[in-house]
Amino acid sequence: MRWLIIARLMIALRQVTFARAGRPLVVDASVQIHPGWKVGVVGANGCGKSSLFALLANELHAEAGDVEIPASWHIARVAQETPALPDAAIDFVLDGDTELRRIERELVEAEAKGDGEAIGHLHARYGEIGGYSAKARVAEVLHGLGFSDADFQRPVADFSGGWRVRLNLARALSCRADLLLLDEPTNHLDLDAVFWLENWLKNTPATLLLISHDRDFLDAVVGQIIAIDLQRLNLTSGGYSDYERARAARLATQQASYEAQQREIAHLTRFVERFKAKATKARQAQSRVKMLERMEIVAAAHVDSPFHFSFRQPTALPDPLLIVENASAGYADRQILDRISMVLRPGCRIGLLGRNGAGKSTLIKLLAGTVAQQGGERKEAKALNIGYFAQHQLEQLRPDESPLQHMSRLEPLTPEQELRDYLGGFDFRGDMATRAIEPFSGGEKTRLALALLIRTRPNLLLLDEPTNHLDLEMREALTFAMQDYEGGMVFVSHDRHLLRTCADELLLVADGKVTEFDGDLDDYAAWLAAQRSAAKAPEPDVAAEKAERLTQRAEAKANRQAVLAQRRPLLKEIEQLERKLAKWNEEKAALDAQFADPDFYTTVDRAKSEEMHKQAGLLGEQIDEAEMRWLEVHEALERLPSPD
Repeated sequence: MRWLIIARLMIALRQVTFARAGRPLVVDASVQIHPGWKVGVVGANGCGKSSLFALLANELHAEAGDVEIPASWHIARVAQETPALPDAAIDFVLDGDTELRRIERELVEAEAKGDGEAIGHLHARYGEIGGYSAKARVAEVLHGLGFSDADFQRPVADFSGGWRVRLNLARALSCRADLLLLDEPTNHLDLDAVFWLENWLKNTPATLLLISHDRDFLDAVVGQIIAIDLQRLNLTSGGYSDYERARAARLATQQASYEAQQREIAHLTRFVERFKAKATKARQAQSRVKMLERMEIVAAAHVDSPFHFSFRQPTALPDPLLIVENASAGYADRQILDRISMVLRPGCRIGLLGRNGAGKSTLIKLLAGTVAQQGGERKEAKALNIGYFAQHQLEQLRPDESPLQHMSRLEPLTPEQELRDYLGGFDFRGDMATRAIEPFSGGEKTRLALALLIRTRPNLLLLDEPTNHLDLEMREALTFAMQDYEGGMVFVSHDRHLLRTCADELLLVADGKVTEFDGDLDDYAAWLAAQRSAAKAPEPDVAAEKAERLTQRAEAKANRQAVLAQRRPLLKEIEQLERKLAKWNEEKAALDAQFADPDFYTTVDRAKSEEMHKQAGLLGEQIDEAEMRWLEVHEALERLPSPD
C-alpha cells in the first residue's frame, strides 16, 4: 500500500508523444519524477523543453501516452508577460497565492455577516498556510531579487520590462507550489540575484523542473537532468557537469561502435562484390547479403556545435586603448560613479562585479561614451574601435530586415556568399539568413547583434550581459571566442562560467567606486551574503576580517596569474596542433582507404598514384612532427605549477 501512495505522488510520463504545429518533438517517452526532486531540463533550441512544461501544466495535450500528476498538486510557472497594472508590486506578488487571497476575501465576508464559526475556521486555515507571515516571506523574495523597500508600493506599470520579469518570478516563487516550472529564471538577473535564487531553490521543498543555460546554476541546484535528444527523454542523475561527462562517454562508445560496424559493412560488401558472380562462392555471397540486410545500423555520433565563429583580428592594437582619469557619471541629479580612473590595454580581460544598481552598466556606458562623463579626462587612442553590446541594442535591429540584409548594410561591397558563410557560424543558415527577424526569439536576436558587433573588428569589447537568452552551445562558442580575443575586454555577466574562464581581473563596483576585487567568485558570494546580513540587522563589522583573508590571498592570486600567463601560449599551441592533426589524419585516412581498395591501381594511372603516395608520405611526416611537438608542449605544460 505504501508504494502505491508514493507512486500516486510522483509525476509519471508513460509512452508519451507530444508535438507542436504538427511537428513531433518527443515520441514514445517514459520518465518518472519523484516528489522533491530538482531536475534540470536541457536540449537544443526547439527540441521541446518549453513544450514539456506546457504539457505538465495541461496547456498542451499529448498525442499519445499518459501524463500523470498528483491531482492535489498546485503548479506554478513564470508568466511570459505582465500587463501595466496599477497594483502595488507586493500585492501583485501576493495575488499569486490564490488560496491565501480567497481566504482573505471570505474572512471579510464572514466578518461582515458576523459568522463566528466561519471566521474561526478561516483563521485556522489562514494560519496553516502561513498567511500571517506571507508579507514577510514575499518581502524576502523581493529583496533577494533586487527590489528595495521603496519598490514594494510602486505600481507594476512603473517597472521596466526586465523588472516585470522579476516580479513574475517573485510571484511564482511565493505561491507555495508543489511543482515549480522555471524556464530561464536567471535571465534579467544580476549575479547577486542569481546567488540568492540559487540558494532559495536549493532549499525549497517543492518539486522543481528547471530550464537553464547556466551550467554553474544547474550544477548548484539540480540533482537530476532530463535531456531531450532525438525525440527522446533521457533521465540521468547528478548535475549538468555529470550529464556532460556521461554524454561524452556515451557518444564516444557510439562512435566506436559506428566505426567498427562500418569496417564490417565494408568487408562484407567487398566480399559480395568480388564473389557474387562466382558459382562456387555464390551461396556465401548471398549469406553475407542477408547479414547486411539484417544488420541494425548504428548512427554516427554527432557532437558538433552549430556555432563556429571567432573575433576577427583588429586592424590596430594601440597601447593604451583608453584612459579615463577622475571621471564621474550619473543621471539627472543622481551621481552613480565618483572619480573613476582606469587604463584599458590590449589583452586586458576585466569582469565587473557589484550589487544591483551599484553602477556596473553605468561604468560600461561611461567607457563606451554613451553616458556623459562628468569631470576628469578621457584619452582615446586614435585607432580605438569600441565594440559595445547591451540588451537595449536588440531594439535597434530592424524587424523587417533579414540577418543578411543587416550584414549587407554593414558591408555593401562584400560578396553575399562570404556574408552567408559568416552568418552560418551563428547558426543563421538557409532561409534563416533571408527571413525577416521580427518573429525571432530573444536568443536569435542576441546572436545577430553579436554577429554584427564582431564583424566590425573592435579592439575594445564592452559587453553588458552578452549571454542573456543564449543557449549552452552558443555560450560555449562565445566563451571560446572571447578567450582567443586579442583586444581589451570589459564585461558584466551573471554567467559564472563565462566570468571564470574569460576574466583575468575582477573589479568591484560599490559605493560609487571601482576597486580591484582580490578574490574569486566564491569570495564574492560571501561578500554579498555579508552585505545582505548587514542590511537586515547591523552586526559587528566583519570587513576587517574579510580584508585580512583577502590580503593573504593576494600573493597567491599574483602567482596564479603568472602561471596562467605562462600556460596560455602552450594551451593555445596544443589546440592549434590538435586541429592540424585532426585535419591531416583525416586526409591520410582518406588516401589510405583508396590505397586499400583493390580497384585503385586499375583505375588510377601510375603518375597520379605516385603523386598520391608522395602526398601520403608527406602527411605522415607532418603528423609525426606535430605529434612530437604535441608531446613536447604537454611536457612543458606539466612542468609548470598548477594554477589552482
